[in-house]
Amino acid sequence: MSQEVRVRFAPSPTGPLHIGGVRTALYNYLLAKKLGGKMLLRIEDTDQNRFVPGAEQYIIESLQWLGIKIDEGVGAGGPHEPYRQSERSAIYQEHAQILLDAGKAYYAFDTSEELDAMRATFESQGSAFQYNAVTRTRLKNSLTLTEEEVKAKIEAGEPYVIRLKVPAKEEIRFKDLIRDWVHVHSSTIDDKVLMKSDGLPTYHLANVVDDHLMNITHVIRGEEWLPSAPLHVMLYRAFGWENTMPQFAHLPLLLKPEGNGKLSKRDAEIGGFPVFPLEWTNPEGVKSIGFREEGYLKEALINFLAFLGWNPGTEQEIFSLDELTQAFSLERINKSGAKFDINKAKWYNEQYLRQQTDEALAAQYLTEFESDKAVKIVHLFKERVTFPQQIVSEANALFVAPTSYDQAVIASKWNDDAKKAITAFKEALPALDNYVADEIKHTLSAELEKLGIKMGKVMQALRVAVTGAGAGPDLMLLMEIIGKDAVIQRLDTALTTL
Repeated sequence: MSQEVRVRFAPSPTGPLHIGGVRTALYNYLLAKKLGGKMLLRIEDTDQNRFVPGAEQYIIESLQWLGIKIDEGVGAGGPHEPYRQSERSAIYQEHAQILLDAGKAYYAFDTSEELDAMRATFESQGSAFQYNAVTRTRLKNSLTLTEEEVKAKIEAGEPYVIRLKVPAKEEIRFKDLIRDWVHVHSSTIDDKVLMKSDGLPTYHLANVVDDHLMNITHVIRGEEWLPSAPLHVMLYRAFGWENTMPQFAHLPLLLKPEGNGKLSKRDAEIGGFPVFPLEWTNPEGVKSIGFREEGYLKEALINFLAFLGWNPGTEQEIFSLDELTQAFSLERINKSGAKFDINKAKWYNEQYLRQQTDEALAAQYLTEFESDKAVKIVHLFKERVTFPQQIVSEANALFVAPTSYDQAVIASKWNDDAKKAITAFKEALPALDNYVADEIKHTLSAELEKLGIKMGKVMQALRVAVTGAGAGPDLMLLMEIIGKDAVIQRLDTALTTL
């Protein structure tokens, strides 16, 4: 029997979840569901200096809103608890000790001042300093100190870090599921810190240990982690876990709308679009807009994100989450970055908005109106808006009489024929008992026929008289919704003021 597919989404609670992180979570979810596996949520909070209160709950709420279901991990529990790295310190210390005992890692007592001095010396000679197989023999660590000296320093409480002893001449080779084979020589990798002086692990150690202990089979993460992957492969080797190492897939970057450089929060602020799934208020009280609050439907956002770096190989663009799951494969993810086109996100929102029934949208967004009237309002505007709240603002504007009129229409269409026709229509309306769109149109046609005026000659002028605007949705349905008395009043006002 083949091994169960297990993926993990492992964000850091350092602020709101960036949309690039949401895409990473989505691709992990799609692969797990496609292959009948499980998705874990692990919180990588070992960097306590960058920890932001509320960020973890924000991450969980974002995934829940989008329908990305977590099978195991923070908020769901499971057999590998705890799933917060800050609660797993003893596990990392135990594994760091395994590497120390095997001679694969060592204690380093160099102060930041000593390292800065060494860095400056190298720079003065025109080269960059690396703590590696060449330089470690000249530095203050357990490879250059005696066992007694090391023990005395530790017992005296002298600060230290634990570093990986990177082999001097070793080929690191692994296959990335998106980028194919990656080759790196160990001489290009420095002796990375595995345990910091505060006793907490770095990302590298915690990540590898957790992925191994939690039986992760596929690591799907952003391209920015590709330079770290050879180091992680070396750690798997150092622990003797290379045969059970997960497969790697490094996702392409999300690029600025114009395509040059990585998408940032600053780009979103300049462009006036969100890059966070939900609205976020930082500890200083500054708000950042969210896709949900801006009126994006979760189905539209999921569909939009799936296509940022992946395509199904067909012409189909609209996919439900279930359809995405069936169509998804890592092989169809692009290597190159994906432009973040907010207009495409809006297009997706329009498609999903139009798929919803008038009744469902009315019940959700127009609760202040009678249900019959709310359904008619939705029908009137659903095909003309991008966001649901625009239906609400259009609905509210319906019942406010115009205070200004489209001057271009007035100049070209407000003539004697228009005034005659609108006057006759206004005088016929009080007798109309069944005041619905079809009957309103029939009444207008009858009056125009008596006058010998064609409907096309007066429709724009009539619209301006009722709404103030020269264009808009179905005018007959619009007049039905506004109501007979209000329409008569508006026609009267237009006839006496224009």
